[in-house]
Amino acid sequence: MKTLILGALAAAAAVVGGAEAQVRTDYHMHVHSPAILKMLPAYCGSPARKGACDPRFTEPLTVDDLLAQMDKAGVQHGWLMSTAYLARSPMMVPALPDAAQITRDANDFTVGLARARPDRLSTFIGVNPLAPDALDEIGRWKGDCAVTGLKLHLTNSEVDLRDPAQVQRLAAVFKAAADNGWTIMIHMRTRAADYGAQDVRVFLKDVLPAAGQQPVVLAHAAGWGGIDAVTLDALGAFADALQADPKLGDTLRFDLAQVMTDKTSPEDRAKLAALIRRIGPDHFLAASDWPFSGDLKSYFATKFAWPVLTPAEWSQVTNATVPEKTSCKR
Repeated sequence: MKTLILGALAAAAAVVGGAEAQVRTDYHMHVHSPAILKMLPAYCGSPARKGACDPRFTEPLTVDDLLAQMDKAGVQHGWLMSTAYLARSPMMVPALPDAAQITRDANDFTVGLARARPDRLSTFIGVNPLAPDALDEIGRWKGDCAVTGLKLHLTNSEVDLRDPAQVQRLAAVFKAAADNGWTIMIHMRTRAADYGAQDVRVFLKDVLPAAGQQPVVLAHAAGWGGIDAVTLDALGAFADALQADPKLGDTLRFDLAQVMTDKTSPEDRAKLAALIRRIGPDHFLAASDWPFSGDLKSYFATKFAWPVLTPAEWSQVTNATVPEKTSCKR
């Protein structure tokens, strides 16, 4: 029986790349700048953090390491997210006196990687949307065609979507990014224990309209990796909204970075699959959150091989794209 089960799983993995061979763009990747690497020991040891940092998060990996992984996995292009927002994180206690400069240096570094390899990398700068210099940092890059978009991390920035003043500031950041012609990648899940549909409703009403017609990608399928009740609640609220107003689907996408893990129960995988079908597999993006994924080839061959979707549905995911809506000619 064990042999039969292992054989079936291997066959499923083979069918989906299957999946491995078909992933041409990884829509969520990171390479820390030297400025961020320098501050990580203090950040990871901060008393405001809950638990230690993942060792893969602190490893001093380079863009050459990333490109080698992409080559091995057959990934032709990657969306590279700056981790500059870490410098302004409230989890950094005590706060860094030179946080603004670290933010600038980190974004300069990441954009420089895309300038050097525009054939392989698209760059997203990062800011804490509540930081006093967030809008200035976004404005600093206006008109620079080396920048594809903006990465926001609401958990790390401790944004509260139930605080009207913070929601207003987040919307202003969305508008500034949209005025630059950028795509916005947002890790939307907050630190609220009961995060879910109520936060999605606020986001759809008071934040998303500020993006206009620019694409917005919800990282980790609107969660923070893995599948749990609150992530399913949030994604279900997006499914409801898209069914009520299908035009939202013109600009909204969801990446699947680190969503399916070995710890995910069959029941939660089935629930996720049902929501993917409601929203449409072509609205979900292949993504790894490298280096958290570990070996890219193995990640796409296994984490994108669960038999919760049909091979045809997985093909829609691995071939999904983000609409290019910008005046900048890259």
